[in-house]
Amino acid sequence: KMFFVKNFFTLLGVSGTSMEKNITLDSAARIELSCRLDNKYSHLKSLQVTWKRGNETLRHINKTENSWSIQLRILDNSKLGSYSCTLRGEEEISAMFHLQVPKIEGKEKPIVSYEGDTAVMICKSFGYIPIAWTWYMTNGSEQVAINDSLLADKYVINRISANVTNLKILKLTKEDDGIYWCEAAFELGRSKGKLKLKVLSLMVPLKPFLAIVAEVVVLVTIVFLYEMYSKKKEKCA
Repeated sequence: KMFFVKNFFTLLGVSGTSMEKNITLDSAARIELSCRLDNKYSHLKSLQVTWKRGNETLRHINKTENSWSIQLRILDNSKLGSYSCTLRGEEEISAMFHLQVPKIEGKEKPIVSYEGDTAVMICKSFGYIPIAWTWYMTNGSEQVAINDSLLADKYVINRISANVTNLKILKLTKEDDGIYWCEAAFELGRSKGKLKLKVLSLMVPLKPFLAIVAEVVVLVTIVFLYEMYSKKKEKCA
């Protein structure tokens, strides 16, 4: 398999701070991470440069003028994670690269529907095409995969496009209320999106109406009793 080298760099400058860069990878690749010192800091001498993956110090650093880099072969998710370069001398400057699989967008706000209705939940992977999608529902502390072929009268899973999937839940009940997850599988690993479904009773939208009806009934009853009392009082007079 042929891999193209992808270059990622950050420009170091401000002393005492750490710059961060997120790098998204969905498939195996050869990459180069570089830390370059801003020209206005080129006067710094006797710099000690350290590259690390987590707490592990890395060797084989390539150096050019005011630039230090490492080359990596990312073949599986064991090579993902955080890589840092630190320049120490008169001042200390550092940068962090976060290598990660694509993030999945779910929905932050709960999806609200009513008993007996159908709920539709959507997940997207922007710019990257998953190999496969899987939907899960939360059962206590466990995540249980949803098999729509076995429960066709309850769940329908559709891959709308290469990077979009949706889950339809039919004939909603209160038991469907809860947390759902969509998981995208990439060559380098898996990524999940979280969604929340809130199932309301049909009585919820009727409550304000029933409250108004009750107030009207009470008011009519009071008027009726008052009129009866007034007529009785007139007869007695």
